[in-house]
Amino acid sequence: MKIFTTVKEVREAVGQLKSEGKTIGFVPTMGFLHQGHMSLVRESVQKTGSTVVSIFVNPIQFGPREDFKEYPRNLEQDSSLLENAGVGIVFVPDQEDMYPEGFRSYVEVRGLQDKLCGRSRPGHFRGVCTVVLKLLQIVDPDFAFFGQKDAQQALIIKRMVQDLNLNVAIEVLPIIREEDGLALSSRNSYLDSEERKAARCLFRSLQRAEMMIGEGERNPGRIIQGMKQIIHSEPLARMDYIEIVDLDNLDPLDKIEGDVLVALAVFIGKVRLIDNMILSLKE
Repeated sequence: MKIFTTVKEVREAVGQLKSEGKTIGFVPTMGFLHQGHMSLVRESVQKTGSTVVSIFVNPIQFGPREDFKEYPRNLEQDSSLLENAGVGIVFVPDQEDMYPEGFRSYVEVRGLQDKLCGRSRPGHFRGVCTVVLKLLQIVDPDFAFFGQKDAQQALIIKRMVQDLNLNVAIEVLPIIREEDGLALSSRNSYLDSEERKAARCLFRSLQRAEMMIGEGERNPGRIIQGMKQIIHSEPLARMDYIEIVDLDNLDPLDKIEGDVLVALAVFIGKVRLIDNMILSLKE
């Protein structure tokens, strides 16, 4: 496994692999890897000839009061995990290389970026799209892998790739969960033992939605109210949003039908966690 820190190095290395006829898989990350990330890495290693993983804590997707400086980092541990998984290249760019002096070009996907998490984190998805587009241009992969836990992000990136005619296939893989249902996230490391127990309310609320729909409930408002009861019953939880939306455009639904996304963001103490579930109702 080779670790590169400059755009020039990684482009040359990928170019050599392509000249040998290898397909390139790409997994963009912010590091502090867990088994959710590694599920994407393993899929890429299995599906493609060579896998590139980027580790870059992207400053422009963090708001002024968010946790950019405190975001967990452990490059040594990450590198060991990736090497053991069979990754060929790790790209760890400097901030100055990604955003050199005078940088002023940004990417937006309007109509999707200001909903759900975008309302609470203005500018977040502009930062995500900008860095992902830059990384896709640098690595030039055949496939790029993302996780369903960040459902809005995955939808926005797929839209960006389609709209800008990028020659890469985007694959979105299922959420990886702990035994008690908590979705894996690097931010889980912020939780103390009591907060960790409280965080189970996110998945329990999604299970409530799934149960209600399974029992025939088709009114999103009543389902959301049932989910809120679970969140509000947890003293350490503070709700940001719960929404049931169209899977294609993230618009709120008046009635449950077809494929729907049930998504929520909840503060457990000071830690903001997200989760979601895709429910398919074919009548």
